[in-house]
Amino acid sequence: MDDSMYPLPDAEIAARRRELAPAPLAAFKAFTESVFADGALPAKTKELIAIAVAHVTQCPYCIRGHTRAAMKAGATDNEIMEAIWVAAEMRAGAAFAHSTIALDMMRKQHK
Repeated sequence: MDDSMYPLPDAEIAARRRELAPAPLAAFKAFTESVFADGALPAKTKELIAIAVAHVTQCPYCIRGHTRAAMKAGATDNEIMEAIWVAAEMRAGAAFAHSTIALDMMRKQHK
């Protein structure tokens, strides 16, 4: 038995998802295809953005899937790692920026 917190998807899980909610699944797939199609941004750029976002949201499924898709779209290992570093900076930057809330509260408490 696999006790992984993040089990790998398989045919049985995919079939059950489709069985339980076929219309939303079809709509989601169509939406995904539309979002990741070449447009004002090429698909490769969109996949690199998705990799960065997946690291911020910490979704292992998205990290795996979008890394695979980015590579298929022509992204290099260096481009993927830079996208991950952008995510790291944004996550750290958000913590830094939100320190304003704590600093403001401390200022108000000391008045």
